[in-house]
Amino acid sequence: MIPDGSLLSAEGLCKSYGSTAALTDAEFSIHPGEVVAVMGPSGSGKSTLLHCLAGIVRPDAGTITYAGRELSAMDDARRSALRRSEFGFVFQFGQLVPELTCVENVALPLRLNGVKRKQAEATALQWMTRLEVDDVRASRPGEVSGGQGQRVAVARALVTNPRVVFADEPTGALDSLNGELVMQLLTEAARASSTAVVLVTHETRVAAYSDREIVVRDGTSRDVEQVV
Repeated sequence: MIPDGSLLSAEGLCKSYGSTAALTDAEFSIHPGEVVAVMGPSGSGKSTLLHCLAGIVRPDAGTITYAGRELSAMDDARRSALRRSEFGFVFQFGQLVPELTCVENVALPLRLNGVKRKQAEATALQWMTRLEVDDVRASRPGEVSGGQGQRVAVARALVTNPRVVFADEPTGALDSLNGELVMQLLTEAARASSTAVVLVTHETRVAAYSDREIVVRDGTSRDVEQVV
């Protein structure tokens, strides 16, 4: 049963790759400003769940509802537009564009949405300041530390003021100190903007930053209180 007031929800999600079932009747819900950790062992289906919720992968069955619209029924162009303007993404290895400076990387989503360069980079710098990486604005990704690069990636995810940020193992490539800093800054900035965060992780210390935890086992998702 999906709670009332959910910003993003899913019911009965099924997804298979060939004969391998990645999701089987999975459910999910998140409210504005909420941080939900999706946990589970490797191969359990948690990343597939994130990709379906973000409109990257289309499920074989089930429904995904975002802001009152059925995401799973949208065509590719409409889902791509959502990912550019209303969704933000943070990946394990940042995936910054190596040829661009850090401020150009953060400004990139705005530029893709038609914002002029000067305005886009001014907004990007504001976010870099909030994420404490404005000092590397002119550096390229290969010239900064892993922790700095991941905070630049978080700034890029938030620069469009998205309604949902999808973070897939955002601290997986970092040491514990940098991982804690990234999670603290990400969750503080998201909550201040009422941005929902879908956080995929296998680390309990990372999940501790969430408001609620969902465990995925054998492709089926359940709230933690239902499985403990």
